[in-house]
Amino acid sequence: MLELKDVSFAAELHKPGDGTQRREIIRGMNFTFEAGRFYTITGPNGSGKTTLANLIMGINPVTSGSIIFEGADITGMSITERAKAGIAFSLQSPARFKGITFRDLLSIASGTEEEAALIGIIQRVGICSLSFLDRPVDSKLSGGEIKKIEMATIIARNPKLAMYDEPDTGIDLWTIEPMVELLKSEQKLHRTTTIVISHNRAFLEAADVIVIIKEGGVIYQGDMEAALPLLNDLSICGYRTCGDETYNECFR
Repeated sequence: MLELKDVSFAAELHKPGDGTQRREIIRGMNFTFEAGRFYTITGPNGSGKTTLANLIMGINPVTSGSIIFEGADITGMSITERAKAGIAFSLQSPARFKGITFRDLLSIASGTEEEAALIGIIQRVGICSLSFLDRPVDSKLSGGEIKKIEMATIIARNPKLAMYDEPDTGIDLWTIEPMVELLKSEQKLHRTTTIVISHNRAFLEAADVIVIIKEGGVIYQGDMEAALPLLNDLSICGYRTCGDETYNECFR
């Protein structure tokens, strides 16, 4: 479905007084994402998780290697060409558009302005109020509301491959479980290959395959049971301190 062949990505870092330094973020990665499966990618902060998604979407060009999607080499394709091929990407911080309504975005994503079709899409993401369609996609929306809007626009396209970068960022605990159920439902009903980048246990437990990345390479792929020793290792997933307690980022 999606194959990474010796994919590497290096960035030029500019530090005052130190000049320009070249840092390799993704190192000769080889990996195959199978059609219709649910993958959760996790690992320490700075390990290359978001960078990998950016490479797949075409936001950043690979330094070397190739990306194969459904048998075709898409390494040189633009973001638009990849989107048309069936790849969708949900950003960690969704964009907001002053003067544009949710209805406008959903109509563009779905290719229709038909009310019944738009209602069907918002019902799939758990939005019950029709008035929500005419809400401006601006700074007045909560984190959970803007996430639902972005997910609705992705689902409206019925992509072959859907990627979500830390979809639980900025939302309350009560929204996470319905979000997981939504993505699993879409994966099963429409055979959407789903890639979620997250430290959240709910997404790890929902995955068909857990992928752990460290220092730009895959150090584990498999199920939850075998992943537990690594996920419990603070050096792998990182940790944060709150008061007198330390929390494993993988199980927050």
